[in-house]
Amino acid sequence: MRGVVMYKAGDVRVEEREDPRILEPTDAVVRLTATCICGSDLWPYRGVEPADHQVMGHEYVGVVEEVGSEVKNVKAGDFVVGSFVISDNTCEICRAGFQSKCVHAEFVAQTIGTQAEKARIPHADGTLVATPGHPDPELIPALLAASDVLGTGWFAAVAAQAGPGKTVAVVGDGAVGLMAVLAAKRLGAERVIAMSRHPERQKLARYYGATDIVEERGVEGIARIKELTNGLGAHSVVEAVGTQEAFMQAVGATRGGGHMGYVGVNYGVTVPGIELFLAGVHTLGGPAPVRRFLPELIQLIWDREIDPGKVFDLTLPLDQAAEGYRAMDERRATKVLLTL
Repeated sequence: MRGVVMYKAGDVRVEEREDPRILEPTDAVVRLTATCICGSDLWPYRGVEPADHQVMGHEYVGVVEEVGSEVKNVKAGDFVVGSFVISDNTCEICRAGFQSKCVHAEFVAQTIGTQAEKARIPHADGTLVATPGHPDPELIPALLAASDVLGTGWFAAVAAQAGPGKTVAVVGDGAVGLMAVLAAKRLGAERVIAMSRHPERQKLARYYGATDIVEERGVEGIARIKELTNGLGAHSVVEAVGTQEAFMQAVGATRGGGHMGYVGVNYGVTVPGIELFLAGVHTLGGPAPVRRFLPELIQLIWDREIDPGKVFDLTLPLDQAAEGYRAMDERRATKVLLTL
């Protein structure tokens, strides 16, 4: 099969990889219908994470081709959406709603690589969710978004306790930040402030429910949020970038006693303990337990109540994955969908 391999930072190739097969009775093999490039894929592309002939990709939808003897929840022929973290969905941590920290957790990006024609998914019963039927083609991008960015943005909004009567500020206008705007609005937030300097992303944020746009960053961004909230700060703040400035901006924008959900992969972020201490805020984040939300999100998409697929602003065939990486690295694209 064809699949994406990152030889080293900046060197992405599509080449023949070994076809996946059932190795454990809990496995499933999925023929992928679509996959995509994630902002977190840029960490190894830029040399922040090591890359040495690394298989790439962790977002995926497709049709089950084969299942192991112990798989009960999905069967050959099912169209499925999978989480970017493998989970059994039965251990104590999974049952508490944190499937991304399952006792069997492994990152699809590091071990499987779904920017490919097929993938072997371990713990298929706990990782894959079948859709009500085979989706119409126009639903594919939206279902693909559920595999990571929608689920991650949703978790961030839930972690920040977005809801009725709340003002939510979203730091970051990438795919996850935009999905957090969608989630906050869907969860009933009264006001959603998107922090963005990019006109096209601002337009999409407005489409997803943003009531205000703030272009300032850092200390100025915090001051602007407080100005919009009677000097108090937002009840709920999402940090969806992962840089030092963004993280501290999120802390500073959260009102005393408020809630901050952080889902940006935060390499190199150092949080001064005294600043966090004095902020007096609740924090929750990390790798999103997307599996917790998949059934609900799939149904919302299936019923056409939400359309997260609009977050994809560039579509390329798998063979042009290298161009997709360049486009995202150069910020010419928010998120790239790869067709198969």
